[in-house]
Amino acid sequence: MSETPTLELPGLGEPITVSDSAAKRIAQIMASEGGDTVLRVSVNGGGCSGFQYAFTLDDTRQDDDLVLEKAGATVLIDSVSQMYMGGSEIDFADDLIGQAFKINNPNATANCGCGTSFSV
Repeated sequence: MSETPTLELPGLGEPITVSDSAAKRIAQIMASEGGDTVLRVSVNGGGCSGFQYAFTLDDTRQDDDLVLEKAGATVLIDSVSQMYMGGSEIDFADDLIGQAFKINNPNATANCGCGTSFSV
């Protein structure tokens, strides 16, 4: 019998965090949306490096969602995405080239130039 290779992710089991700047921006977005809208971060197949991050507004929590709360901001991450994001920090950058959420992910072995896709 042959063994099935397993994917060893360096951040697996490590907490996912939200930076102060990301929490502030998420709270601003949530306030403008009203209701129970929160930010959902997920990892999807695709992008030029194999996986890509998706940032969507959502008002439905699933049973397996990780719920991160900080300074009035709420982020949801589904259980499959959590496997690829362990040890990551969700950050928000506001610099000369624009504003964007960024994921500082220790599991990523390569990133594309735009920073929205990665490989493990």
